[in-house]
Amino acid sequence: MTAFLSTKINSHYRTAFLLAIVILPPTSVCAHDATPISLKGVKVPVTPGLLDGKTPIVINKAVAIQLGKALFWDTQVGSDGMACGSCHFHAGADGRVINQLSTGALHTKTKTAQTFQRTATAGAGGVNYKIRISDFPFYQFSDPTDKDSKVVFSTDDVFSSAGVFLRNFKQANPRDMTQDTCTSQDDTIYHRGDLNARQSQDRHTPSVLNSGYNFRNFWDGRANNIFNGVSPYGVRDKNAGIWVAQADGTVRKQALRLENASLASQATAPAISATEMSCSQRKFPDIARKLLKQHPLRNQDVHPQDSVLAGLRLSNSKGLKTTYEALIKKSFASRYWSGKGVFGKPSAKTAPAYTQIEANFSLFFGLALQLYQQTLVSDQAPFDAPRNVGDPDIPKGFNTQQVRGMKLFLDAHCATCHKGPTLSSAANPSIYNVPGPDKGLVIRRTLNGAFTDNGVVFGMMDEGFFNTSVTPTSYDLGVGGNDPFGNPLAFSTQYMQTLLTHKVMIDPLIVKSCNLDNPFAKDYKAHELIDDVKGKQNCASRGVYAKLPKASVLLAEMKKKEQGRALVAVNGAFKVPSLRNVELTGPYMHNGSMLTLEQVIDFYFRGGNVNNPHHFATLVFPQGISTEDKADLVAFLKSLTDERVRWEKAPFDHPQILVPHGHQETADPHNLTQLKDNFLHIPAIGKHGRSRLLGPLKPFASYLNR
Repeated sequence: MTAFLSTKINSHYRTAFLLAIVILPPTSVCAHDATPISLKGVKVPVTPGLLDGKTPIVINKAVAIQLGKALFWDTQVGSDGMACGSCHFHAGADGRVINQLSTGALHTKTKTAQTFQRTATAGAGGVNYKIRISDFPFYQFSDPTDKDSKVVFSTDDVFSSAGVFLRNFKQANPRDMTQDTCTSQDDTIYHRGDLNARQSQDRHTPSVLNSGYNFRNFWDGRANNIFNGVSPYGVRDKNAGIWVAQADGTVRKQALRLENASLASQATAPAISATEMSCSQRKFPDIARKLLKQHPLRNQDVHPQDSVLAGLRLSNSKGLKTTYEALIKKSFASRYWSGKGVFGKPSAKTAPAYTQIEANFSLFFGLALQLYQQTLVSDQAPFDAPRNVGDPDIPKGFNTQQVRGMKLFLDAHCATCHKGPTLSSAANPSIYNVPGPDKGLVIRRTLNGAFTDNGVVFGMMDEGFFNTSVTPTSYDLGVGGNDPFGNPLAFSTQYMQTLLTHKVMIDPLIVKSCNLDNPFAKDYKAHELIDDVKGKQNCASRGVYAKLPKASVLLAEMKKKEQGRALVAVNGAFKVPSLRNVELTGPYMHNGSMLTLEQVIDFYFRGGNVNNPHHFATLVFPQGISTEDKADLVAFLKSLTDERVRWEKAPFDHPQILVPHGHQETADPHNLTQLKDNFLHIPAIGKHGRSRLLGPLKPFASYLNR
């Protein structure tokens, strides 16, 4: 299989590239290309102290999963009818096609960040626009196979997910639990005339399926591996703490540090986001006050054969015959909800103080959602079949085209980023059995090779977060950005700061210089290096590479173009998504800019859309691909679809949900400041999946007009 090596790459370039690879020292941390393997039997990483030990936080996992599933799908959680499931109802992703465009607000310092641009079909775009097949991709060339051909269309707009109207929170509405009492604000972007429309998000919605295997979550990795019980930011959030009842009857605020809990960290963001699910200034205790006494899913059908909730279903099919308070008390240890006292006050002066169970609601919400989402493991795709005896990489039952596609996937080094059982290098290192305390989360890879004018350079990166030049870096910094406290999101940037200042990293990571893919001892001279005192343990035969550049040398390098040998290549880098069920989870990329798998393949094999300074050119470079090879590769990618996902069989079944899907051109009679919603009806599905009448879930493009 050599067709993927285009004649565009002459023999000089090929030789230079191969030399750049061969000279690299071997590493015990991880292989560059790890052949994808079956997910069957691969356990979701354990969160120590959550379910085990003498004093576990969750005392009944089954009930906690019921709580998590109810909270995930319940439209009462949002301020105006938005649930977590409103953006994750189609193979774990968002299947809506109307009112899904955002202005590319992360493209700062430009007027287009606040305005919608016309689409490729010359449509107006923006509010209430129904996306079309011919609007994709968002970066179009006169020759889709040639990166150097004329750009005929581009936009910094993003295809994402519609969320809430722009409003300020006042209090929950006792007459309508799906609609908080909020005050509308004038929305200068999302509106039609004087009427507000629902806001859309800054990035495309990825699938939640198999997300329990990720070390960090969100496209920029801001959902920390460590859950602090309150926010997405782990130990970075110094003020985060939960209330814990003590043996002497007092209740104290304590720091929480739960590892391998990035899904819980992630869950705390959308529910109080002023664009996703919440009126601005609403807090988790406010959500608790609204929900605790309520029947979960009280306005939504629950299927009589729901795989998790059937036993709790009310006889009239609407909601559950319990309350959120009861589910919390059955599933969480009493020290987190039984205490007496005052735990903060709502903004409304006449409202009573929060109770402990209200004050700790972010803890219950985050962990319950994590435990539910960890059940959404998709491991029964054709790719997960037992392997052939003669060829241990090839699953039994693969046809000739799928075999060719898988070999091309490996030969073209796709598995460098899409590796292992999840087909993502952003997975928790524990599923790769990475030895020792150094988890290989900071890497130093050959960034350019001989395919750009920049020559060979080693750049430090965060494993699983790469800049493939989907958009210019200025459109969105990704993991190269900062958290709200001013700290770098990227582990690599933190590590560089540590090398310069000798201060400990913000995130509690250990980086061992001897285990870097390209250790500093390879390109720095002996007199420029010092011993890595803390990094010599467990280096084995690689102890010779336990060297660090002197701070003065690094400072001199950082003054050079693109930081010289001190390059940290994280700007414009995004989390590598899993390829599982990729057939069903379009559109693709962090900005939702590509509609089909064929467009994605064209993108990678032409070497990206642009030439970003931190572009990962050793992997994303102009290779060229034949029509036959492209079809083979698509056939392999479709082998990653789990039929249970396609038919929404357990554990992928769910309650009914009405999802806001565009607007009417008239005002909402209940709120004359905003447009009236249209809704997409997603029916309740039981454990046996969708009926033949409903049919299976389809690829995103199937729902669009040309």
